[in-house]
Amino acid sequence: MERRQLEYFVAIAEHGGFTHAARALRVAQPSLSRAIAKLEQDLGVELFHRVGRNAVLSNAGELLAERARLVLRDLDALRAAARMAGDGPAGRIDVAATSSSALEPVISIIAEMRTRYPGVLVSTSAALSAAEVVAMVVQGRCEAGVCGSAEPPVGPGLVARHLRDEEVLLVAPPGTEIGSDGAVERAELGGMQFVVTSSATAVRGFFDRLAATVPDLSIAAEVGDRSVVLPMVLRGIGASLMPDGWAELARRAGARVLRFSPPEKLPQWLVYRSGPMTAATQAFVDITLATGASAPRSAAIMD
Repeated sequence: MERRQLEYFVAIAEHGGFTHAARALRVAQPSLSRAIAKLEQDLGVELFHRVGRNAVLSNAGELLAERARLVLRDLDALRAAARMAGDGPAGRIDVAATSSSALEPVISIIAEMRTRYPGVLVSTSAALSAAEVVAMVVQGRCEAGVCGSAEPPVGPGLVARHLRDEEVLLVAPPGTEIGSDGAVERAELGGMQFVVTSSATAVRGFFDRLAATVPDLSIAAEVGDRSVVLPMVLRGIGASLMPDGWAELARRAGARVLRFSPPEKLPQWLVYRSGPMTAATQAFVDITLATGASAPRSAAIMD
């Protein structure tokens, strides 16, 4: 089995067909087809079901896809380790992050990486939940991930490191009369309407628990795209709950931002696979852990 065959196989799986994969790889489609046919012959299994112009992974292909991505990651790590002596980290790292984590600490990490390691490109992939971040790292789609989760994320071969405790905040439409001194008690939320996400995020879980204890708490809008939550709050559709990474953006946009009394905390985690890693990944891990340890607490948030 050759690296080229694995690269071709993963490309077909991710692009959904031989034609799109050949175009992305900039190789002739007949060469791609021959390489996969040889791989299937060597393995003695069919890796794809050909459906028209599309290629759908077979059961055997599903099993191989995850391992193939991991093998390619490990080969990159070994190559980078051999190259880095005297050159410093270089290359690319793919990072999965939930929306709040993509704001902070990922933005600060990328800024620090650009200063210290300009040869490293950080590419981020959006995830809806901590579970999706874990899946993307375990499957080899990303080398590392940052997410919020009440419990340490778990997965085969996964390392989870605590970064800090985010604070869940109330973000209300401009002019909302509630709370005092930048804080609000849960009992004050009775009768309020909220904009919430439809995905199973940690913040949505907090809202559901809140709704079970606060009378007349209701949902004004449920959205699949979290990027529209703040604009909907600003239009007065309802209030929302957001991790403290959104605080500065929400406040600058004109929303009221209040902490809960007592505070509601959500642990934030860095996850990555155990075993060999590229120099770029190691640099990202080191900077992330340092950034998490020095991150300002949300006590600095002002209404």
